[in-house]
This record gives sequence, C-alpha cells and structure tokens, in this order.
Amino acid sequence: MQIFWQLRWYFRQQWRRYGGAILILVLVSLFELLPPRAIGWIVDGVVAGDLSLSAMLGWLAAIAALWFVVYFLRIIWRVWLFGAAAELGTVLRNRLYRHFSSHPPVFFERYKTGDLMARSTNDVNAVVMTAGEGVLTAADSLIMGIAVLFVMTTMLSWELTILALLPMPLMALAVFRFGRQLHSCFSESQAAFSDLTDKTQESLNGVRMIRAFGLEQRQQADFDEVVEYVGEKNLAVEKVDAKFDPVIQLAIGMSFFLSIAGGGYMVSQGRLTLGDLTAFTLYQGLMIWPMLAMAWLFNILERGSAAWKRLQQIFDVAPEIISGDEALKAMQQALQVDIEAFSWNGLTQPALSCVNFTLQAGQMLGIAGPIGSGKSTLLALLLRQHELTQGCISYGGISITQADLNHWRSRFAVVSQSPFLFSRSIADNIALGRPDASMEQIRKAARAACIDGDIMQFPEGYDTLIGEKGITLSGGQKQRISIARALLLDAEILVLDDALSAVDGKTEHKILANLRRQRQQTVIVIAHRLTALEQADNILVLQHGRIDERGDHQALLRAGSWYAEMFRYQQLEQAIEGAK
Repeated sequence: MQIFWQLRWYFRQQWRRYGGAILILVLVSLFELLPPRAIGWIVDGVVAGDLSLSAMLGWLAAIAALWFVVYFLRIIWRVWLFGAAAELGTVLRNRLYRHFSSHPPVFFERYKTGDLMARSTNDVNAVVMTAGEGVLTAADSLIMGIAVLFVMTTMLSWELTILALLPMPLMALAVFRFGRQLHSCFSESQAAFSDLTDKTQESLNGVRMIRAFGLEQRQQADFDEVVEYVGEKNLAVEKVDAKFDPVIQLAIGMSFFLSIAGGGYMVSQGRLTLGDLTAFTLYQGLMIWPMLAMAWLFNILERGSAAWKRLQQIFDVAPEIISGDEALKAMQQALQVDIEAFSWNGLTQPALSCVNFTLQAGQMLGIAGPIGSGKSTLLALLLRQHELTQGCISYGGISITQADLNHWRSRFAVVSQSPFLFSRSIADNIALGRPDASMEQIRKAARAACIDGDIMQFPEGYDTLIGEKGITLSGGQKQRISIARALLLDAEILVLDDALSAVDGKTEHKILANLRRQRQQTVIVIAHRLTALEQADNILVLQHGRIDERGDHQALLRAGSWYAEMFRYQQLEQAIEGAK
C-alpha cells in the first residue's frame, strides 16, 4: 500500500474524481446486497407455497431494474476513475520530459536513451494501472467484502461465515509471499526491457555503419542475446504471476465446500432455512470478486511500486544547473568571458585556464586550435551546459549564474558540426525555432545559408520530407539547413561550431559574407578550416586549454606561430587537391 501513499499528491489533485468514483462504488455495493436476500425470500416463499406468481414477478422485475441502475452507475465510476488514472500518465510523461530538458549533457551520459524511453513508457503504464486498477480493486474489494461479511454475519449465520472464511488466512499468507517475489522479478524485468530498448535504438541509429562494416550477423547475435535475456526475465515474472490464480481458486473451492457442507447440516438441523442457505451461497459468490481482487491488488501494487521506484530514481536526480532569476536586457550587449580554471569531473588537469575575452555586439569572433584544445568545452560553458566555479561569464554585466537560464540560452543560436534534423519537411525544420514564420522569411534565411537553390531542385521544394535525422540529404545540405534554422531564429549571438566543414570553400565564403553583412548579429565561429576565420574581427587560438594566440587573421599570419603554419598547410593541401 506504500505506492498509494507515494501517489497521494495526485489523489489530492483529483479528489473529486476519486471521491465520486468511490462513493458510487459504495452505492453499487449496497445495491448488489439486495438481490441475494430477495432471492432467498423468494425461495422460502416458493417452498412454503405462500408466494403468488404476481408477487414473484414483481420481485424479479425489481431485481432487474436494480441491475439496470447498477449498470449505469458502473459506467459513471469507470469514466471518473480510469479517466483520472489516464491523466496521471500525461502528468508523469510531461514531468519526465521537463526533467530531462532541465539536465545538462552529463545526465544523458549516465542514463542511456533506451533506458529513459523504457521508464517513460512501461514504468509509467505500470504506475497508471496502480492509480486505476489498483484503486478500483482496493476500494471495491474492501467495500464489497466488508458489506457482504456484515450481511452474512448479522442476517444469516455467523457460525457459517466463520466456517467459510477458514481458508482465507492461508490464501493471504501465500499471496503476500508471492507479492514479494513479484516485486523483485518485475524490477529485473523492467531493467532488462530498458536494455532491450537501448539496444534497439542503438542498432537502428547505427544500421548504416553496421552494414558498411558487414556486422549484420554479429549484431543479430548480440541482439538475440539481449532478447533472450529479456524473455527469461519476463518468464520469471509470469511464473510468479501464475502462482496467484491456483491458490485463489483452491481457497474459493475450499470455502464453498465448507459453507455448503456446514450449511446443509444446519438446514437438516433446522437452524437455517433453504432460502437462507441459498442467499448465503449467493453472498459467497459476491465474495469471489473481493478474494480475486485482493490477489490482483497485490500483483498490481508490486508492479506499480517497482515502476515508481525506477521513476523516482530519475526524479531524485537534481539538475546540476540551477537557473537564476534575473532577466537579460532586450538590446544587444557585450559578452564578457573570464575563465580562471575549469576541470571535468574526476580530472585534475584543467580543460580551460586563463581564458578571457570581450565580444562586443555585432563583432565576429573566431576560435581555432588543435583537437582537444578546449574549443567545445568553451562553447559548453558559454551555453551553461556545465557550471563554471572559477571565473565569470556575463552578458551585459549580468552574470551567467544570476541570469534566467531560458533568457540566457535564448540569446544563442548554435549550429553544430553534426546537426540534428527532424523527420518533417524542410520548411518545418528551418522554422523550428519560429513556427509562425512565413514562407518568405524561411526562404530569406535559406538564401543567406546558400541552400535555397538546392531546396528548389527537389520535386516538392520546401515541402520535401527529409527522413529521420535528414537521411535523404548530404552532409553539406544538412549543415546549411541548420544554419538557415539558426538565422531565422535571429538570436543575438550566432555560434557556428565547425558548421561549415561539409561545404566547399566557395559556398563557405558566400555564407560568411552574408553573415558579415548582418552587422547587427554577433557571430562566434569555431573552425578547423581556417579560411572560415579570415573575416573575423578577433581570433583566439587555444592550446592545451589556454589562449596561445590572439588577433585578427593578418596579425596571426605575421606572428608565424601555429595559426600561420596550419593556414599555410591547409592552403597547400587545397592546392594539391585542386591540381589532381
């Protein structure tokens, strides 16, 4: 019953639905107590010969009318109860999504995508069943069971009632023991399902690589192993689940045997009438559902408890990044960065140290450096995907820790080297940040990103569906669509994280020239191909997490250090490739 206590917050929110449903359940239980007693009177009247045909038909008509009323009352409480339970699923999934969205990337390194999907589907469904079927079985079995026992004890025979209840303690003990086993097995089954979901997601995402390396058979063998493991865990759950029904059926059979045997003896002794015994057996028939419901209740509660525990593990992970409450000014401001030191968790060597610069509104900043020099780390800190403890980053004089997180990130539009596109039309992908944008605004952004001509060559133009993750497009087309999406957003700071690596030099020059003409937008360009930085107002060259060089393109070429050497090498490489 602990799961009910854990869900009390939702029961308080929906107290009208749950309270109304339980109230109707009480009425239904009371109404269902009347037919067995009436049938007992009819039997006694028929045996005594003092019941007329019209009276018997009247009694039967009244019983039929009562069942008709019960039928409609059952519809009402089902709509209220199961409607509230279904809404719990919506609440939990929305809460999970908001929780996922509030976490930095390190959270998704700890929990795999398949695991999070399994918790958002199977585990939520198990909790929803607890809030629906669980509440029903708990309330209905208790209300009906207590009411029937009261009638059987006070109006018929308390001795026969005790005799009929003798098998119940043994059934309760067995059900409790099986419930504990089910909790453990169901937890393992859900964890195995998480592994299966994650394996499926990885296999589908990497299907092109698997085929390219000829790993189909090996991948199939690995997948078969995971599926077999999940099957074993599910079978373990079903084995425990299968123990419930035989125990309950045996207890019900023993209860009926004892009541009929004892009741027959009491009728022969004149201590009970035949009508009373008939009514008693009918009431005992009403007790079958509470007995089955109690066993089913244990089953549901153990499943729900195991699922809620898995969900609570996610909810208990507090976001590492806590938003401030200060709103940023509407006008463009200067971005000031002063990073004393930043280290990844578990590492003593700083990933960044002594990195400081000021980026004025409308300027273009270039960032270069070898692999592992700290470029991606710097971008993660600018977007506050990780917390900076030694140093300060501010925008318009407002510190990143004091600023409202949504306001801060809304100032940036980021295009990564490997952009993500949705399985929707090209127009929908470009208008992702501004779904109300007109087609002319979408095309203007596409022209600035030098992708409009490519799009118009497709048979359906901007209405072309691009497939999952843009599988139907080339790398350069995906990057340019992502750039158009960022330009349409019209954020104050545009960040191109090696976002021009898949386009040719001529297209790269055109895109950067278009960005340069938009002097109102601040641009940060992170690039390995240094021609992308030629138009930057200032260039930072990172080495081992530190700023090794600083200046514009011409100044860095005159300095003759890493930047100049790498630029000449890339120029030579381009000339050799052009001569082939």
